[in-house]
Amino acid sequence: MPYSKVHIPLERPAHMPERTFERLKQKAVELEGVFLNTLMSQISTSVETDGPFGGGHAEETWRGMMATEHANNMAQAGGIGLSDSILRDLIATQATTTNYQSIPAAGAYK
Repeated sequence: MPYSKVHIPLERPAHMPERTFERLKQKAVELEGVFLNTLMSQISTSVETDGPFGGGHAEETWRGMMATEHANNMAQAGGIGLSDSILRDLIATQATTTNYQSIPAAGAYK
């Protein structure tokens, strides 16, 4: 079943190298995965597990792994659009940081 990608992907700014852009994009997707993992973990803790095959340490561990896998798959498939917002902020931060790197350091910061 193909995933629907509702979000509009960002394009690499002309001043940014392709490698840097791809690295920032991957970090944004990873951060969205962390957020989705937290969300999925909280949702899974709200499900009752009573019964002859429910509960226990093994189920708790399995639920954590399942939440992580679901979150990572969701983020890689386009997620909820959070990675685009994160990427925009990372690009802006990168541009600001790059401008300050050209200022020579003084004193102990050389």
